[in-house]
Amino acid sequence: MTDISTRARDILTRLGAGDPFSGEGDLICRSPIDGHEIGRLRGHTTAEVADVVGRSQAAFEQWRSVPAPVRGALVRELGELLREHKDDLGALVSIEAGKIHSEGLGEVQEMIDICDLAVGLSRQLHGLTIATERPGHRMMEQWHPLGVVGVISAFNFPVAVWSWNSALAFVCGDSVVWKPSEKTLLTALACQALATEAARRVGAPEHLSSVVLGERAAGEALVDDPRVALVSATGSTRMGKEVAPRVAARLGRSLLELGGNNAAIVAQSADLDLAVRGIVFSAVGTAGQRCTSLRRIIVHESIREDLVARLRAAYETLPIGSPLEPSTLVGPLIDENAFRAFGAAITQAQSDGGTLVTGGTQASEASDEVGGGFYVHPAIVDMPKQTEIVKAETFAPILYVLPYQDLDEAIALHNDVAQGLSSSIFTLDVREAESFLSATGSDCGIANVNLGPSGAEIGGAFGGEKDTGGGRESGSDAWRSYMRRATNTVNYSTELPLAQGVEFV
Repeated sequence: MTDISTRARDILTRLGAGDPFSGEGDLICRSPIDGHEIGRLRGHTTAEVADVVGRSQAAFEQWRSVPAPVRGALVRELGELLREHKDDLGALVSIEAGKIHSEGLGEVQEMIDICDLAVGLSRQLHGLTIATERPGHRMMEQWHPLGVVGVISAFNFPVAVWSWNSALAFVCGDSVVWKPSEKTLLTALACQALATEAARRVGAPEHLSSVVLGERAAGEALVDDPRVALVSATGSTRMGKEVAPRVAARLGRSLLELGGNNAAIVAQSADLDLAVRGIVFSAVGTAGQRCTSLRRIIVHESIREDLVARLRAAYETLPIGSPLEPSTLVGPLIDENAFRAFGAAITQAQSDGGTLVTGGTQASEASDEVGGGFYVHPAIVDMPKQTEIVKAETFAPILYVLPYQDLDEAIALHNDVAQGLSSSIFTLDVREAESFLSATGSDCGIANVNLGPSGAEIGGAFGGEKDTGGGRESGSDAWRSYMRRATNTVNYSTELPLAQGVEFV
């Protein structure tokens, strides 16, 4: 057993999640740090998934009658457990997903933040009192628990996405069945252990939180089960286009957080020092494997050379290596397929007339240090125009640079992709900023000024438009996705007037 696998095993033991090597299984867990095995688990059969959903349904039927502020106590307890085990869970995220130390801890902090938000929300699940045309009547709306929520998550945020959904679902009165990525199963077991302990401490129903392990068949079983009221799926656009019609076929609800191809416009007035800092983190954080990663720079022609030179200098000093080392800023790609996609995209961009400014090669010094991991030098490619490869989402650290001459052209380039998740503009011109944020500006669900597109706070609703799926998670009124609305009219008069003046006598 390697040092990394031993560390993962020790962390899981401390979190009460069991031994990842406790038995033979069909699911092999590997760390992207060095490619070595860190666990071996058995996946659930479709029949077992159905049993899990059945137990979750029974838990929901108990939980929905618990007052919402009391339900908030469960999420408060979960938040305290996350605080207690932040270092361990953050390290496990780094081991299993390859995130650098700071990002691993940051992801757990995101879980803590959503728990804090949800606890407050448990006393604010407000409906409306609505004006009625009928005298002696009162009209109002109420929000009620929805049911079993199925959560399908991707490898790049192996714990935060579950918490975004679960914290809200629990205070809304729902139960949760989670199907994590097969690439990040150990972090899911750790989260489930903490959720189980939180439920035990507050006396919440057993099976309120459940995990199913497996590959495609397990996900399909969850998606197709009519007892799953809402399927919240995070992943590729291709995956979402398969999930949505399957859920719709049974008239269920889906909440989709899919691909992104995020851009930043850098205007002639931009503070370039600020822009470079924002661009570098957004483009290379998580080795370019975030749905909000910055993939396109649309820069005013007059400052293009200056910006590219600054970015190149910054890229060539980035520390690349094991994410467990505090000094590392760029960790590994998740696996060999991601590495091959990285190389193929750069080759295609060059065939389309692009110039490789820097990067684009395997980081051999890092790979030698950590064995079988896939480490690369983040790439900058100067493009003459926006080609099909630029419009495609490649889940790797490739930044395409495109020129523009006026803001309308820049916004048109920005919006000329299928995805619509996150966006930004760097400018000191208030007119440019407001134009970018207007109805004729960015067509994304998230639009920022003078910061990059990556790194959202919990308080705002997270999600995007077009091929990003249209879903919203986290803050604002995203909680409504996890509840059902009932409009109520009460007649406290002795008459029975009908709406719209209808007479029926």
